[in-house]
Amino acid sequence: MKSFWNELKKPFFVLAPLADVTDPAFRKIVAQTGKPDVLWTEFVSADGLYHTREKKRMLDAENPLVRDLLFTPGEHPILAQIFGSNPETIAYASKLAAELGYDGIDINMGCPDRSIEKQGAGAAMMKHPEDAAAIINAARESGLPVSVKTRIGYNKEEMDTWLPILLKQDLAALTVHLRTRKEMSLVPAHWDLAHRVVELRDKHAPQTFLLGNGDVKSLAEAREKANETGLDGIMLGRAIFGNPWLFTEREPESIPPREKLEMLGSLAHKFDQLRPRKSFHLLKKHFKAFVNGWPGAAEMRGTLMETNSYEEFADRLREALELVG
Repeated sequence: MKSFWNELKKPFFVLAPLADVTDPAFRKIVAQTGKPDVLWTEFVSADGLYHTREKKRMLDAENPLVRDLLFTPGEHPILAQIFGSNPETIAYASKLAAELGYDGIDINMGCPDRSIEKQGAGAAMMKHPEDAAAIINAARESGLPVSVKTRIGYNKEEMDTWLPILLKQDLAALTVHLRTRKEMSLVPAHWDLAHRVVELRDKHAPQTFLLGNGDVKSLAEAREKANETGLDGIMLGRAIFGNPWLFTEREPESIPPREKLEMLGSLAHKFDQLRPRKSFHLLKKHFKAFVNGWPGAAEMRGTLMETNSYEEFADRLREALELVG
């Protein structure tokens, strides 16, 4: 299938889907500051979208899951990442994403969250590989290119058995997080295995774009990884915390305190517009990331952490901006 993937210049660099991070507010500031080649949404439950289908056009608190799928024109190309183990709900969610204007569907087959696994989704799909083809085919009913994000195995590395199952599904792209589900993020990513992933792709599905993921801290490092491994693209994740400049050439240390605080303020303003779906307290994980690296940052951060509403935060932020000059 001809798609936006074929238009990307290799190697390409993309932003990982991060739960409670890559929401519409955060993606918007990233897209405006230094857009990656492709954006992903947070993962969204296909079952949840299906069971709230009568309210799919009500983009308010009555249908919060659809609100999670909102995006702006400046975010293209963007993929809707969904999870689930029921082909019927996967098909519905994928078609909805197509109606909303997404460029592709990405299926999460690697998330280690136990509540997701209990549904037979996320990393649990590696334990039931026979279901993977049905899920992928259901997503393909959307008419959009379908990709998958997964890991190198469940309890142990099992790329030689698991990855060919996916590659034989004629995916548009496959992202491999170079850890097992058991390892979570507790050990360094196994970048030494990336060459084998490339070999498997070349053997089973040379037309599938291949991305690597895990521990990449900068755009410069991402370029090195792509050159060393032969991967088509690199996905960056946790390095985006407090650094929407990640996909630019700017070094975090070069960004002045005022600019960091102003960016945090912009994020908070956009985040406030997502309420009541998003609790204000979810925003606090960004405070430590943005407010650090200069004298007095710890005290300033502590003051911001004491706030319990956007209005309180905005007042404290104005005070903080006066202090940094």
